[in-house]
Amino acid sequence: MALKTGEQYKESLRKMRPNVYKWDRLIEDITTDPVTRGHVASVAHSYDMSFDEKDAYIYTAKSHLTGEIAHRWNTLPQTAEDQMHNARMKRHQYRHSGTCKGATCAGWTGMTVLWAVTQEMDKEYGTNYHERLKNYFKYVEDNALALAGAITDAKGDRSLKPSQQKNKDSHVHIKEVREDGIVIRGYKTQICGIVGANEIIVVPGGGYGESEKDFCLAVAVPRDVEGLTCVITRKPSDTREEEEGWDAPKVGTITQAYLIFDDVFVPNERVFMAGEYKYSGKIIGYFAAIYRAAIGACVAGQGDVMIGAAINMARANGLSQKVFQDKLTQMAINNEINYGTGLGAMLAGKQHESGLYIPDALLAHVNKTQVAKLPYETKVITQDISGGIAETGCIPSYKDFQSELYGEHLYKALEAATDGESRTRAARLAEWLTVGAGIPGCMHGGGSPDGAKMVVKALTKWEDYAADAKRIAGITGEIVEPKKK
Repeated sequence: MALKTGEQYKESLRKMRPNVYKWDRLIEDITTDPVTRGHVASVAHSYDMSFDEKDAYIYTAKSHLTGEIAHRWNTLPQTAEDQMHNARMKRHQYRHSGTCKGATCAGWTGMTVLWAVTQEMDKEYGTNYHERLKNYFKYVEDNALALAGAITDAKGDRSLKPSQQKNKDSHVHIKEVREDGIVIRGYKTQICGIVGANEIIVVPGGGYGESEKDFCLAVAVPRDVEGLTCVITRKPSDTREEEEGWDAPKVGTITQAYLIFDDVFVPNERVFMAGEYKYSGKIIGYFAAIYRAAIGACVAGQGDVMIGAAINMARANGLSQKVFQDKLTQMAINNEINYGTGLGAMLAGKQHESGLYIPDALLAHVNKTQVAKLPYETKVITQDISGGIAETGCIPSYKDFQSELYGEHLYKALEAATDGESRTRAARLAEWLTVGAGIPGCMHGGGSPDGAKMVVKALTKWEDYAADAKRIAGITGEIVEPKKK
């Protein structure tokens, strides 16, 4: 089976061992529980879109292994067009649900990055990691799996290396090497899309040296593997998503999780790095180039929804779109700057010798700096256009609207150019997108903007630009960087 329907995908999740918790409660069925069903439903929509007559080309791609059609998140991007379809898919997904579908994103990126890095390691060390990954890649494709990517470690004291931490578990590490595999333990935190994933791709959280080789591991584990506990974190207003009614959208919610690896055994066939510290930085570098090029499409997709939410609020309040057109146009500009910079990174990229196409790192990291800035401007404009009803916390709860005593009066109090319920629903969406649980990780999702700026600084050809300017100006005298005093 290379393609699954949304219902078949949900059924695959129901067969897994329950190991996801929230509010100190084990979630028995993540497909129906109020805490998790929204995210699962939004991922299921992507599976169904793979059969859509109009948009299937966005959600599917040709397998590099078999030549058959598979879900895009199960294939290797080999061209700039492949990576641009990744971006188109992400923007399309956000326009459906208003938020992230992590189970079709980071794990897929991790697996494709390992396709390149394992080939490099095999060439230097004579290992057989690439063959293992090829077999795993085929397993993922044949079973049409959803993948989460576990990258960020708990980290502990940021001034210390992983090996210097008081608690070694602050970074996932190799505890034991056996003949048939390795045992890992530690914490990965704030990991997106876990509840919707069949499998988790675990990679190093940074580039490390020889003293940190125990932390240089890359493995694939089933989400329900023995020894793994997943704890869903709380986001603002997330209790609303767990309630009945329309206080929060039910078409898609984002779930982050803490992963507790408690002596998890990983068989050799699922181990793709085990101590090869030289290549830990390669994983991060390739991953960031792909991920940070595509994240512009994510925020642009949610920005599209914010434009729509702002227009609906203006009209519900009795005001024309024309009144706010300049602000709406700025929202659109913000969206396209993020989207276009990401596409530029893809077009300026190149193909790795393994076949993986990697976007240009400089432009990808520039995109990340703008993702940490422009979406917040768009959110402020959404609040500005929507008025106080969507920003000051002045909307009664859904349950209050159902009150036999005063519910009818609340509906009447909120009537404007439309009925009270429609105006309240519009306001709740604007609120959810700008101050609630619908906010994606613009600032630190996919890494910090300061980290991205460091890469931009490293990759920018400062001396070449200075030399070009001297030549154009006709300068023959010496102009040098002053020495430190």
